[in-house]
Amino acid sequence: MSAPSPRVIEHTEPDSDHRKTSWRNTANPKDLWPDDPSHPVKVALRAYSLSLFLSLGPALLPIALTLVNRSSSLQTRLGAFKRVLGREAGLTGFPFAITVAVCGGIALKHCLETVLDVHHVDKQDDPEVRRQPVLPVASTFQQRTTVLSLATQAYSNMFNSTPSQKAFLSNILSSTIALYLLQKTRTSKTGSHRPFATFGLTLLFFCRATDAIVQHFLPVEPAREDDLFNIPANRMKTGPSGNLLLPVAGDVKTKKLHQSTAAWLDAVVFWACSARIMWCFFYQPHRLPLSYVKWISSLANVDKRLLNALRVMHSKEWVYGHNSTHSHLLTSYAKDRGYPSSWGDPQGLPAYGGANADVVWKALGVPGRRGVGGLPCELLHSRVTTRWGLDNSCLTNVGVRFCLAFIEAMALYLPVHFFPLLFTRPSSILQRHRAIPALLAAIRSATFLSTFLSSYFFAACFMRTLVLAKLFPWIPHDVWDGPYGSVLAGSLTCGWSILIENKRRRGEMALYVLPRAIKASLPAKWTAGNHAGARLVERIVFVLSLASLLTFAAHEPESLRGLSRWTLAFVMKGRNASFWKNRKEQIEPCPQAPISPSSNSISTQSIDHL
Repeated sequence: MSAPSPRVIEHTEPDSDHRKTSWRNTANPKDLWPDDPSHPVKVALRAYSLSLFLSLGPALLPIALTLVNRSSSLQTRLGAFKRVLGREAGLTGFPFAITVAVCGGIALKHCLETVLDVHHVDKQDDPEVRRQPVLPVASTFQQRTTVLSLATQAYSNMFNSTPSQKAFLSNILSSTIALYLLQKTRTSKTGSHRPFATFGLTLLFFCRATDAIVQHFLPVEPAREDDLFNIPANRMKTGPSGNLLLPVAGDVKTKKLHQSTAAWLDAVVFWACSARIMWCFFYQPHRLPLSYVKWISSLANVDKRLLNALRVMHSKEWVYGHNSTHSHLLTSYAKDRGYPSSWGDPQGLPAYGGANADVVWKALGVPGRRGVGGLPCELLHSRVTTRWGLDNSCLTNVGVRFCLAFIEAMALYLPVHFFPLLFTRPSSILQRHRAIPALLAAIRSATFLSTFLSSYFFAACFMRTLVLAKLFPWIPHDVWDGPYGSVLAGSLTCGWSILIENKRRRGEMALYVLPRAIKASLPAKWTAGNHAGARLVERIVFVLSLASLLTFAAHEPESLRGLSRWTLAFVMKGRNASFWKNRKEQIEPCPQAPISPSSNSISTQSIDHL
């Protein structure tokens, strides 16, 4: 009797055997709540609780404000609270749909793998099955008529595929179900439908998934290549004495090249997106979220009448040297600022620079505008420098705006940089080596935001007053003050202030503005809600993007960055996520492995011991 042939052990995912023994065996009631953090029940609880917090927070904020203002009765507020809670906690709410997408793919993948593993082993061990002839494909499909059989047969054709490919297919199915729950037709009072209820989520998932794909294909260091191509750890390069060699200079150069390429790519993306957003803020604010427009308006401190005047200049309804039906915008604004109303009348303002413009300025009593035409800078500078009587100085306006924006930005970024310390290590807030770097990071971020704002006004004044308008006085100021003049120059300049920010934060800033810039660039008919082709594309992009994110989170979390990596790591692994472990290791550092000075290597025995 011959010995049975040994079975070939295929490469599996990390901790896959542990997961199989921890939660696939559900016969024992104790296994319903195992210690494995990747158990579907634990993943579902984390996904649902986090999604519920993210959805209920913005929805309940208006109701909380009514409690403070007491603008409505208690019964009205309770009714609004019940409606919000029923909408968000229902089967078609955001928390339940996201939980289905996350846990549905995990459960489907492992259930089908279990069925296929048993079917594959039984079919190989049964001698009768081996003697049976292979049936034609047509007869096989005729025998298997049920939907489940067809799905199982289709999935069995992918038996030799990688675990990530199987997970991606499973996540596509679960993401489709989640999309159906989120986009379930909701009829409003007027009978209209809102098929684009998930448009914002689609853009968010698309940008995050695209970034993960880009990070995957960027040049990577050898340590990460081993993880991507499933190279075991024992196949790493070792020295003649069995010691693990340290990274060579080429590996360090490759890592620096990857980091530099990613940092510059993030800077270019942020620059392009911010240019589009700022241009739309002045001329097409309806393309941006209303809260985003209000935030930019409060930070820029620009009067609405001035913004409306720039928009009518864009539509050629306000032209220098001619009367306009919209002249009251700036005449009333100039009068409120304490200047003659003639300073805001387009019919009396010079359209060109040169000596003729100087004569007009002398008659109007406008100082410091020699050789240029257009609107006086005193009106464009708003009320920032009025208290010091320096409205006509462009450089003073830039400096004062920088200082005021820096103070507001510090109030914004101090909580951003210190709350993580308070949340993870509250006692470290009193340690200098923890508090000082956080304070410097907040100052750096505030400098970035204040430079973003002040550089915009500097570029605008540089073009229309300081340099370019004086060099080319024959170009009309309808061009300098038009959509492709000073506004465009400021929009193209302010985005480069991202180079001041930390390289790690550039990516998150780019991913923050990218969905808004894409939405502002799409044709209006595509986002109106009644375009069938755009609706189909939006649904396909939603499913593929969410499935890609979930697959990356399970099989290649290194390709995710920022909030997407932290959020999905917490959902998938809980406090066993890598960033929680890193913080714990920083508090309790592990003993260092001994380094052999003779061979410039680390002992593999020390690594195995650790």
